[in-house]
Amino acid sequence: MPTWSALTTLTGEDNARALGEALEEIEPEPCGVGVFEVEDGSGLWEVGAYFLAPPDGIVLEILSTAYGAKSFLVSELPEMDWIAKVQRELHPVDAGRFFVYGSHDADKVPEGRVALQIEATMAFGTGHHGTTLGCLLAFDRLCDQGFRPAKVADIGAGTAVLAMAAAKMLPGALVIASDIDPVAVDVARANVAINGLEGRVECLEAAGFDHRRLKTAAPYDLIFANILKGPLIELAPSMSVMAAPGARVILSGLLVIQAETVIAAYEASGFRLSDRNDLGEWSALVLERI
Repeated sequence: MPTWSALTTLTGEDNARALGEALEEIEPEPCGVGVFEVEDGSGLWEVGAYFLAPPDGIVLEILSTAYGAKSFLVSELPEMDWIAKVQRELHPVDAGRFFVYGSHDADKVPEGRVALQIEATMAFGTGHHGTTLGCLLAFDRLCDQGFRPAKVADIGAGTAVLAMAAAKMLPGALVIASDIDPVAVDVARANVAINGLEGRVECLEAAGFDHRRLKTAAPYDLIFANILKGPLIELAPSMSVMAAPGARVILSGLLVIQAETVIAAYEASGFRLSDRNDLGEWSALVLERI
């Protein structure tokens, strides 16, 4: 079945999210809408929608004008088994003691590794991106140092790969994974089940720490937040409240050129930098709560 994409860019998160919500109401109804910050320091946001029937160009032009966006670029996508394509191109990921793989590579799991199965159909962080890989490697180094947190929160968890890594390494720890996107929460729960971790990782829908369960379980000894520069900076004061003294926070989703700004925000909120790893254009930070 052919599909069509409609993509545009604009400045301002509020406008971008409002445009994304408006797209969900048009006819023909899109089968998916995405709103993402363009991670190149330009301040632009990309808004995209996917359709099973050709979208109405006039409606799209009205929306782009109303929200100050560029005209939508509409493209018909070729018919393809995208899941099979992704599976062919996604190879297992080595991240210290952790080994991230899809079911199509189950026979490649090395003996003695901490295996994490993530399916190609389940987006939001498969371990291949430099940000997720950076977080796994940072956690691996903490484990090597003997760090054994009793309470772990994974904020913006996506597939919950980081939460599951913590649950496998810390059998007695409380581990909570949360995401603002309900689809991501469903994905996280599915992955938790696939990896035999039901009852070990709690999956919640929440914006940041805005959930009663997250608040009552605090303070945390380890917090993952693999999101974006803006939300990371906004979360810094909350992180300070939710992190126990001596706790570590592992942050990513930010470009190398954005790292110093994020570090400054966390230092102002009572943290100090203890580790940093730059993988290509992406940076992963480990900060300690003073």
